[in-house]
Amino acid sequence: MGIVPGPNQYGKAEIRLVAVDRGTARHEIRDLTISTALRGDFAAAHRTGDNANVLPTDSQKNTAYAFAKRHPIGEVEDFALRLGKHFVGTREPVRGARILVAEHAWERIEVDGAGHDHAFRRGGAETRTAAVTVDGDDAHVVSGVEGLVVLKSTGSEFHGFPRDEYTTLPETSDRILATAVSARWRHLGTEVAWSESFASVRAALLSAFATTHSLALQQTLHAMGEAVLEAHPGIAEVRLSLPNKHHFRVDLEPFGLDNDNEVFFAADRPYGLIEGIVTRDDVPEAPIAWYGLPEF
Repeated sequence: MGIVPGPNQYGKAEIRLVAVDRGTARHEIRDLTISTALRGDFAAAHRTGDNANVLPTDSQKNTAYAFAKRHPIGEVEDFALRLGKHFVGTREPVRGARILVAEHAWERIEVDGAGHDHAFRRGGAETRTAAVTVDGDDAHVVSGVEGLVVLKSTGSEFHGFPRDEYTTLPETSDRILATAVSARWRHLGTEVAWSESFASVRAALLSAFATTHSLALQQTLHAMGEAVLEAHPGIAEVRLSLPNKHHFRVDLEPFGLDNDNEVFFAADRPYGLIEGIVTRDDVPEAPIAWYGLPEF
């Protein structure tokens, strides 16, 4: 029986990079978290600790900083593509690269009704993401959003589920539905107007969440993914993770008060977690595009 190294990768995780464009008196700021990972001929490092083919993770970090200076960051997908193609194209043992980028939003502080030239406040928890996989001459782009918190105060039901001796949850025909959307979508190409595409996908996700009368969060998940695919023929699949941010109606009867779905306890845990993939049935799968990413 032989024992050999299986699939592996290595890189620098969560590189914090803040770039300030000082080209004019009105500064622009980009705040990114970048993770790099390289795949290739690294068997010797695993077997004997021979590092001859191992580009240090510190060098990968420094490359990200240098690229932020040498080239305008631009769209996060394009920045990740440049990094991934650089590693694959310049390091002979490297056959593949995965670059993850998360962009953190900053908003201008308003002074006398106008945004300040160089003072900012951190935006909400929502984060735009990009995952680029370069595999030889091929490149795959998965865009995404995390922490998109949404809530609808009615238009959601949950009933008809099986009951057993441990079931205490009452059925409901009117409940709050809230979640923090994590979504990723795989593009069929790399020549995309990334900002316009992201804004359109985000709008489709929000519209489907708002307008779907939900009998289950699974139904809402499918409607959100379906809305994206119907609007974007250049997107192959959408993967969604939706934690159910439960809101339980508070019993006010001990205080002699009615509660007609007006006062709730917002529970943070435990929570239901609904995840799934909505995909076209006529496009090839691309498992390498999802290598090393969460399943949903």
